Parts: sequence; C-alpha cells; structure tokens
Amino acid sequence: MAKDHPVTDPVAELRANVSVPFERARAMPPSVYTSEAFAQVELDRVFRQDWFCVGRAGSLAQPGDYMTCDLAGQPILVLRDADGGVRAMSNVCLHRMSTLLEGRGHTRSIVCPYHAWTYNLDGALRGAPAMGLNKDFCKDAYTLPAVRCEEWLGWVFVTLNPEAEPVAERLRDLEELVGGYDMTNYTETFFEEHVWNTNWKVLAENFMESYHLPVCHAGTIGGLSKLEDMICPPGLPAFNYHTILKDDSLRIAMAHPSNTRLKGDERRMTFLIAAYPSLLITLTPGYFWYLSLHPKGPGQVHIRFGGGMSDDYADDPDAQQNFFDLKTLLDEVNVEDRGCTEKVYRGLCSDAAQPGHLSHLERPNYDFAQYLMSRIEGAT
Repeated sequence: MAKDHPVTDPVAELRANVSVPFERARAMPPSVYTSEAFAQVELDRVFRQDWFCVGRAGSLAQPGDYMTCDLAGQPILVLRDADGGVRAMSNVCLHRMSTLLEGRGHTRSIVCPYHAWTYNLDGALRGAPAMGLNKDFCKDAYTLPAVRCEEWLGWVFVTLNPEAEPVAERLRDLEELVGGYDMTNYTETFFEEHVWNTNWKVLAENFMESYHLPVCHAGTIGGLSKLEDMICPPGLPAFNYHTILKDDSLRIAMAHPSNTRLKGDERRMTFLIAAYPSLLITLTPGYFWYLSLHPKGPGQVHIRFGGGMSDDYADDPDAQQNFFDLKTLLDEVNVEDRGCTEKVYRGLCSDAAQPGHLSHLERPNYDFAQYLMSRIEGAT
C-alpha cells in the first residue's frame, strides 16, 4: 500500500542519495517507490517528457494494424496508415470523448464505440451519423490530434513532449554498441500485457542487475548464472547496460553461422539494456525479449512483454521450436521475478525499510537513480 510519510521529502531524499559516489552508494530510499506525490512527479517529469516504447514496428505490418497505450494518463493509438507509415494520435473521440480503440488489432477505420463517429486512418473524420441538423457542425474541422511517434531499429516510440530529442539522436551510442546484432531485423512472435503489484522502478531495477539471478531464479536459470562473468560498466545519459557471456547449450542465443557481423565473444554475448525511462531489452545474437513499463500509481506496474527471433534464424527449421521452449522458460522466470519484486515492494512499505549499500553488480541501478534525479530535479 502506498504511503506518504509526514516528515519525508522523496525528492530531497533522492537528491541526497545520488550525491554519493558509486563506491559508497546505497539503494534508493523507500519514499521514491511508495509516495503518491512522487509517483505524480514521475508522470509529469519523466513519462510526459521522455519517449515511451509501445512495441515493435513489425506488429504493425499492414495498413490498419494498430496498438494502444495510456501514457501519463493520455490514451494514445498507434497504427500503420494507408500510406504505409506509422503514426500516433489521440485515442479519444472528438464528439463525447469516449476512448476509441482497445488493445491491439486491425481495423479499416476508427469507429467510436459510443456514437459511431468514424475516422480515417490518418485521423480525419469520415462520417458522423445524425449530425446534419447542427448548423455549426463541419466534418472537415475534426481530426484526431497527432502525437509524436518515431521508429528506431524496429522499435516504436511515442512522446507527449514536442521538444523531446529525436530517438535516433538520444540512443545513438546504443545503436553503435549493438550494431552487429542488426536489431531492426528481429521479428516479434509474442506480445502480452500484465499488471504486477509492485512499483515500476522495482521491476526496472530487477532487470538492470543480474546479482539476483542465482537466488531469485534458483529454480530456472540461476544455476547457469555466474556472478564473476557479469560485466556492469558505467551507464550513459540515455541508457545503461550489462553483459553476460553464454555457452552454446542454447543454440539460438549464439550468433547464427550466417552472421558475419559479430566477432569473437560478441557471438555469444547477451546485452541487458535499459533505455530510459522504461524499455528493458534482453538482446542475444539469436533472440530478444523485452519489457516496457508504465506506472499505475506507486504500487502497480503495467507491463508490455514481447519477444522473438533474429531473422538470421528465419530459415532454420528447429529455431521456432527452440524459441517456443525458451518462451516456456521465460514464463517461469517471470513467475519468479513477480514473486521477488512484489516482496520488495511490500518490504519498501514497511516502517523498518532502510536502503542498503549497492554491490558492484548493481552499477546500472545507481545510474538509473542518477537519470531519475536529472529528470525530476527542481520538482518539489
């Protein structure tokens, strides 16, 4: 349950927390996870200002394919338009303000479920029943407001901030880092949405460190996770990452023989990437999976969960079966992660909660706190 401690200031507590060098750093204070007021600051200063990933462009393959999301309280729809472009717009009817589309799907036009006002795929109003007697009504005056939308390496991002730096510029260093993976050419084969009872940052931080793998995932992948093989370099302003080298026991985690882009250890290197604020990507040379997180108040997180294979494996007859088997494992890992992260949130809500010192394997968590403070600085 969320709390607002009467004598604490989460922004001031986080400011003090990030002022300490990494060698002496602690986890973020409980108030930044549990405070209702801080959750609103995050919506205003983080999710209304930065880019939010809605998924993969490949899931919008045909004109009329769409997906929806709520971003900082704003309903948004993203679709492939009649000209083949990806665009985003308000998902709110301009008549009596019902939301229009739900979830994901395909449509030839956007039809309001309340009074059947109908919009073209470019957002222009096509028709409105029984409006002929209103002398001021002009169909051409109605177009759904556009929302900024950009594609980058096969990902689709939206933002409510007209001044946000373009995604390709913001993530240029990341594109160079993983260029040999050719991330544009990974095909999504599953997508799910979930809600867990934890703060979004708890789940983000859980992804950012592999320190927990041997314990939290003892029933699945923990035995394959060697702490001494994890490398956690300092992050960059727009993202952090760490890497793990895998052996060839899972063939689809290795670079395909046809892949001549990756050399040496790169051919078996897994990147765990956190593109701020909340796109979390596990990227191997053969497959990927991701989480895109959005808060639902302090105590819940909405999760967009997807994944698939590198197109390098498209013609391998056993690759999809191998990935199906991997997806079964990922589902089991998610059950373990949910249990761990929900326990953390319950602990954070305790009056006895105190942040401990960070391991060297939690460097990404420290960098994430620095990013968060940079976004909310001055919001008191």
